Amino acid sequence: MARKKASKAAFVLREAREGDLPVLVKFLAKLALHVSGAPPQNLKKNEHNRLLDVLRSSLGDDNKLLTVAENPDAGIIGMGYIYVWHSQGIWEQAEALVYRSGIIDDVWVEPEFRNLGIFRALLQELVRFAESHNVHELILEYAESNKEAKAAWAKLGFKTTGIRAAAFTSTVKEALASQQL
Repeated sequence: MARKKASKAAFVLREAREGDLPVLVKFLAKLALHVSGAPPQNLKKNEHNRLLDVLRSSLGDDNKLLTVAENPDAGIIGMGYIYVWHSQGIWEQAEALVYRSGIIDDVWVEPEFRNLGIFRALLQELVRFAESHNVHELILEYAESNKEAKAAWAKLGFKTTGIRAAAFTSTVKEALASQQL
């Protein structure tokens, strides 16, 4: 009896498992290369292991969700990662306030599986998780050069609320030594 081939659009969402982590590290590397526009290259072993540890820490943590989209024929084709960040209110008030933000850390869908509703499904799952943790604000980062991400997030109501700048410690140290502020 011939087995019917699953549709490219067929997928299920589920929580990530330990065995998924090597594939998810590859997705993170692809995302970083996509954002930077760099040519394909391999991760250093220590960076690969660091990312495995970061992802592993989300498994079983009630304040983190690492979810995957899986196609019956292709395996894991997408991922979404969110964690809940707690912060205290800074103003004096009658009772202590805890603010909960959902940090969407990474979302990736393999290019050949895009425009099939997988991104939407992953994001809906992340939003459900956020709501179940009384999160009212979602925060994410994307590179300004990633026009694809900027357009997708803007359609969903995300607005730039600040600028994040980065510098190597050695650069700042040299600048401090050579300039008067």
